[in-house]
Amino acid sequence: MKYYLISGEASGDLHGSNLMKGIKKADSNADFRYWGGDLMENQGGTLVKHYKYHAFMGFITVLLNIKTVLNNLNQCKKDIIHYQPDVVILIDYPGFNLRIAKFVKENGIRVFYYISPKIWAWKQSRIKIIKQYVDKMFVIFPFEKDFYKKFSYPVNFCGNPLLDAIENRENKNELFADFIKRNNLPDKPVIALVPGSRKQEIKNILPVMLSVISNYLDYQFIITGTPSIEKGFYRKIIDKHNVKLIYNETYQIIQQSYVALVTSGTAALETALLNIPQVVCYKFPGGKLGYKLGTKLLKVKYISLVNLIMDKATVKELIQHYLSTVNLKNEIDKILKDKDYKNQMLNDYKDLMSILGGAGASERTAKLMLSYLN
Repeated sequence: MKYYLISGEASGDLHGSNLMKGIKKADSNADFRYWGGDLMENQGGTLVKHYKYHAFMGFITVLLNIKTVLNNLNQCKKDIIHYQPDVVILIDYPGFNLRIAKFVKENGIRVFYYISPKIWAWKQSRIKIIKQYVDKMFVIFPFEKDFYKKFSYPVNFCGNPLLDAIENRENKNELFADFIKRNNLPDKPVIALVPGSRKQEIKNILPVMLSVISNYLDYQFIITGTPSIEKGFYRKIIDKHNVKLIYNETYQIIQQSYVALVTSGTAALETALLNIPQVVCYKFPGGKLGYKLGTKLLKVKYISLVNLIMDKATVKELIQHYLSTVNLKNEIDKILKDKDYKNQMLNDYKDLMSILGGAGASERTAKLMLSYLN
């Protein structure tokens, strides 16, 4: 069969690549064409456009790049019609993908959505578009089934693909001595800085993360670099801070750390699945006013996926004006010095893994997709 996949950021590229791997096992004649990244390209097929050329976040950024956004939408639509796939598989990235869903459905091509837009958190009105234009929805969090049930829209949950990504990661059994030797690092314990995959996030959050460095001279700080962000961008923020920037080793860096300071999003869940204590950070323009508006718009109690899945404050969330040097230092100290606090977090992580259903989600999802297509 012919599969057209669309992902718009690093996490979508990761999950898209694992899904493609699963599809190839279920369909030996699978032919792929996609918008994605390096990981999807490694699975074969044809990469139409890399996500780094169309990953725009936020209303203002989209507005400033509206011509590019519209050109990308038109290019994608024309390419789908020319390719005539058996199914279009949309991976998260709702601002772009929901527009494509409408077009694809109206042209008589089946639409599958893998990794639901976070409409349980905001923009619940999107459920109307999903019900009208998406044939099958494949969710990755168990609570999403109950959410969609309220709208009489059945969805499929086959587990969370992050467990596959964690299980299949490179150097998963690497010793700390080998890690520091390979990266030419000093023999000091690590605190990982995971500032996000978008420039706006990094610009807002990384400076606060860097501000605690002087309080932990016995530790080394390592930033997990995102491949789509050039070194020069990081360098302007890092400036004279004593910190190391390493690309393409996010999992390896986190798994070797004592504490991880993580931008809210997929990375927070990845850190939990790697069993590393963390502080979840998020900050956006607008200060206290922005925080008040944000809390009114959000339909959930927490912003981190870990806490949402557990339905309790397993990890500390420092949001907006609460993300400060003092608060960040207090949380790091609690993790490093309070064994009970740290152990409670790690015990909750065990429950989290059980709730998510174990490894193999990508293959299970691929098989279910193929059964629907047949």
